[in-house]
Amino acid sequence: MVTTGGYTSEQLRVEATSLEFTAFALADAIDLGQRAATLAMARALPVVIEIRLGNRVVFRAALPGTTADNDDWLRRKANVVARYETSTLAARVGYEERGLSFTEATGLPASDFAPHGGGWPIVVRGVGMVGFYGVSGLPQVDDHRFIVETLRLVQ
Repeated sequence: MVTTGGYTSEQLRVEATSLEFTAFALADAIDLGQRAATLAMARALPVVIEIRLGNRVVFRAALPGTTADNDDWLRRKANVVARYETSTLAARVGYEERGLSFTEATGLPASDFAPHGGGWPIVVRGVGMVGFYGVSGLPQVDDHRFIVETLRLVQ
């Protein structure tokens, strides 16, 4: 079965493990956000970027070309990450591999949960999920790839 972006759950699990942090504090969140915004501006990407520690938004940038719809996408992506503690793309692909859609399998409303690439759990090794990193504005696989690329900049 072909999944979104051609990813497998195993590939996404390995990718996520490789991008865990040994520590992640407020300064790290701001640094990640600034690097992501700088890269997105240099590429003229129409994205909204959000970094949270716990439930606290510590970085947010809405770049030209975005709308309030992007804000809502981020809210719904954050809900998926908070509930499953995995990337939104991994949540989606896990169900696709079983021939199911996220919404039919979970019964969760699409109005509150968006299993589309662009939501990422910030994980500290040995601690667990400490935050959320979200991007909205590009096709979902590109949102996911942008997150991965920028996380590698701060690793």
